[in-house]
Amino acid sequence: MKLCLSSAVALLSPLLAYTLELPFELPTNLQSPLDSLKHNLESLRALRPKLEMPAFIKQYTDPIGASPLLSLHRDLVRIESVTGNENAVGMWLVEYLTKLNYTVEMQPVVGGQTKVKGVGMASAATGRFNVLAYIGKSKTTRALLSSHIDVVPPYWPYEVRGQKISGRGSVDAKGCVAAQIQAVEELRGSGEIREGDVALLFVVGEETGGDGMRAANKLGLSWETVIFGEPTELKLATGHKGILLFTLSAQGKASHSGYPELGINANSLLLPVLLALDRLALPASERLGNSTLNIGRIEGGVAANVIPAQAYAQGSVRIAATTPEEVKDIMLLAVDKTGVEGVKLEFGDGCYGPVHLDSDIEGFETTPVSYGTDVPRLLGTHKRYLYGPGSILVAHSDHESLTIQDLQDAVVGYKKLVKSALKGRGLIIAVEQAQPPEPEKSPEHQAPPDDAAGSGAFDANTDTVVEGKVLG
Repeated sequence: MKLCLSSAVALLSPLLAYTLELPFELPTNLQSPLDSLKHNLESLRALRPKLEMPAFIKQYTDPIGASPLLSLHRDLVRIESVTGNENAVGMWLVEYLTKLNYTVEMQPVVGGQTKVKGVGMASAATGRFNVLAYIGKSKTTRALLSSHIDVVPPYWPYEVRGQKISGRGSVDAKGCVAAQIQAVEELRGSGEIREGDVALLFVVGEETGGDGMRAANKLGLSWETVIFGEPTELKLATGHKGILLFTLSAQGKASHSGYPELGINANSLLLPVLLALDRLALPASERLGNSTLNIGRIEGGVAANVIPAQAYAQGSVRIAATTPEEVKDIMLLAVDKTGVEGVKLEFGDGCYGPVHLDSDIEGFETTPVSYGTDVPRLLGTHKRYLYGPGSILVAHSDHESLTIQDLQDAVVGYKKLVKSALKGRGLIIAVEQAQPPEPEKSPEHQAPPDDAAGSGAFDANTDTVVEGKVLG
């Protein structure tokens, strides 16, 4: 009945509006009813945008809006969230997940390109924050799905062409965020998960050092399995390369370019050192391939007619084998062998070596990847899976895109990963709980207390080695 009425109003209101503006006076006994009808039609017309179109019509007129998965992905990509500016997309996610009846927490993140003053919800409302969502009251869960909500610049608008969706973050990594949420929703709707099984964690700052995931270590939580979302072409990643950031700086002396003998050209100092680094043979591995060095940025001088006093270059090494410390030693030795004075090589924070990933679930293709992720930044003894829709080969580009089928298949993949994680660890726990208690030992045969065991476990909250039982 509502559909018939709204359709009739939509079709007839232009005609009625025209007939209500006649070029002659109507009799008084007709004017009042027509005025009343006109007022009612205008009220109905104002309500029309608020009326929900039936699903069987919407799937043809607005297929993206008709799909919970695709509309979620669209709304996420439409919100610009370049690293440091994640507040708007974070607030949108909080509202969205709250409406789905999740318990949602915002964890303020200090660091990166902006800072949050103070702590708690008030600071998160205007600054940067991670989003943690879970079912019911227990934030302690066995499995975690996680991805990042920040993107690289510049922003590219959302667009759909046929079966392809493009826009900044459509692949890296809002496709993962949307598919993870939809997967949990479907599992919850089918009764396959419950409170205490799965949580969602969406972090800021992954693209520039991982300050969001580093902050997540302070939540004081641990999981049996964490499923990270990054574009892997729907394959399980077997591992990814580590990373080492570096800056090479040269100090010269400025002078007029007509009298170069009075100055020291910083660019000229930099060039042979850069060439030596660019030609370095770095360690390789059978699984991840070659370590690669990229000189990403070079800057020096102030004008063409001035001998430059300063120059610098920034770059990164994708480490396929060995440790960051060994790669540093190789690079420092190469710089020293050039014999160039006035050049300094420095290394950035947050470096790490090659990362092993779990890939032991049947039914997935596997592949190594060469990019970095938040995986090594989340401390703990959990199993680590990396999976997601889309290809890294188009991420960070002006043609970042994926297909509708990619997103739909990713939901299926994430559901399979979650169910496998819960089933596998659940059986182990059940067996352990079913074991009969050991008979009490006499005092002379009892083991020392836990606090004297001396296992040297790593405490994620203090970043120190502590004596005691395994934590987390």
